[in-house]
Amino acid sequence: MPDRPDYATLTRGQIAVLDRINVGEAGLPVLQQIVRLAQETLGGRGAGFAEYASDHGRIVAASGACAAAIGRRVDRADTRLRGGRTLLIPLDSLNDEFAKQVEGGDVRRMLGARCEVGETIVGSLHVYFGEGDDEPGPEHAAVLELLAGYVGRLYAARNGLPVHSGEQARRQEDRDLWVAVTSHELRTPVTVIKGYADTLSNHWDTLGDTGRHEAVRIINTRAGELARLVDRLLSAASADGDVGAAPAGPFDLAEALRGAVEELPHDLRRRIVLDNMPGELPKAYGERDSIATILTELATNAEKHSPPGSAVELCAGVDEETLRFRLSDRGTGIRPEHVERAFERYWQAEGNDRRRHPGAGLGLYLVRRLVERQHGWVSLRPREGGGTTAEVRLPRA
Repeated sequence: MPDRPDYATLTRGQIAVLDRINVGEAGLPVLQQIVRLAQETLGGRGAGFAEYASDHGRIVAASGACAAAIGRRVDRADTRLRGGRTLLIPLDSLNDEFAKQVEGGDVRRMLGARCEVGETIVGSLHVYFGEGDDEPGPEHAAVLELLAGYVGRLYAARNGLPVHSGEQARRQEDRDLWVAVTSHELRTPVTVIKGYADTLSNHWDTLGDTGRHEAVRIINTRAGELARLVDRLLSAASADGDVGAAPAGPFDLAEALRGAVEELPHDLRRRIVLDNMPGELPKAYGERDSIATILTELATNAEKHSPPGSAVELCAGVDEETLRFRLSDRGTGIRPEHVERAFERYWQAEGNDRRRHPGAGLGLYLVRRLVERQHGWVSLRPREGGGTTAEVRLPRA
């Protein structure tokens, strides 16, 4: 780390950010640019921004060695930052969960600054420094405060930022909505199952073996969908997220993923391409039975938003702290301002996809609930070349 901030980089970066803000751009792309600028100007190993909800924070933008932590839920740090606008923290002095996810694991200090809109702290901007770096000084702190001010300006605009900001933090707990969602989601599979069951009962002899087998196949498929739907609705309604929770323990992630693929509906299963699925991975720690639900929801989401018959790639990997798997489609891609909103209960993107694929907007919400109760995290991002990549990270056993 240089003795002083790189003011030439800071100046060029400020001009670029202001140009985007002045023409009306906002949201995560500009926020991500500010995070990268903080890392580059201060010479850090990585940087990140934690957006604050009422009781926790979430890493919604990160760069450098911290990029893998996007989507991570963390404790709010504003209580530590209330004494001053910035704070330098030696990471060996506290259990910093964010720091554990930094690739390479050699960060030793974090310089943080709170980001405010009026008197409301909307989040905190952090830059991480390594073991061989000098301690950041007052000039570094001043630059970080300046960039945190730009973040506050973005949040004041209330345009295109994730779900925890401003009015987007509303909780959709309306009972009438819940009743409508439940009845809508349950009606289709129940109607199909009853219809085919009536057909078997009333026309058994005339159907023949082929017709009877086809009816039983459809009933079985729809019953599986109904079981997953009931689990999903119950989990979404639960206040503590523990509905159906199995005991956590070590398990083989690759084996669980392969088994989950086999349980997918036939047409969706044919589209899954197992790409880079190592045979030997360390054990993950969590709820093995949840992998089928998580993969089904992510694969179904990929199916909805990609061309019929196109490949959906599934891969797995490992780093020092976590095991991960990624599901990548070749569809329309997710807009950057939607990568966090997509996990909000009942939220659905507007447009043609919503009309072609109606639903309650509970799938990704359930995925995040399931993953986070296992002390992992999940994130979405645009796929290079088009499409969307969903990444799930779970602790190593």
